[in-house]
Amino acid sequence: MEDRYLHEVAITGIIVKDKTYLITKRSANKKRFPNMWTVPGGKLETQDYMHLPKESNDYWYNVLEKVLRREIMEEVGIHIKNIIYVTSLATIHKDGNPSLVLSCMADYDSGDITLKKDENDDFCWVTVEEAKEYNLIDGIYDELVMAENMRTVQKSEWKRYN
Repeated sequence: MEDRYLHEVAITGIIVKDKTYLITKRSANKKRFPNMWTVPGGKLETQDYMHLPKESNDYWYNVLEKVLRREIMEEVGIHIKNIIYVTSLATIHKDGNPSLVLSCMADYDSGDITLKKDENDDFCWVTVEEAKEYNLIDGIYDELVMAENMRTVQKSEWKRYN
């Protein structure tokens, strides 16, 4: 019997630097969306939090933010900051696996782009207008527009205030 509550959870980052956005070209060997342009990100793994101390009595906080930082570092070699939520999407892939993807925006913090070659073949910093010229995965352009519209919002992550 299928577990209707079991989903692959992923998070993606629309990285902002000098009013441009980082897009990456997925490697030809990727089973999902090979050779298409997207924004970097990856999947949540239980090891991303299970062995860490909890920030409150019962919960780990900023789990997805930590996953996004890890994935961005692994895939493109840079540090990010000021992560905020943009949107979410759900899909059932051709292999039958259901996925929930949370799309966030973050500011570039430091580092030089170093691509993980089994993940990405190329990268580019683009404006929203320039992004139209790339073979983006459907919906990514719209997310870039949303991010562009949100850029003046005050950004923060959960933390204790007492």
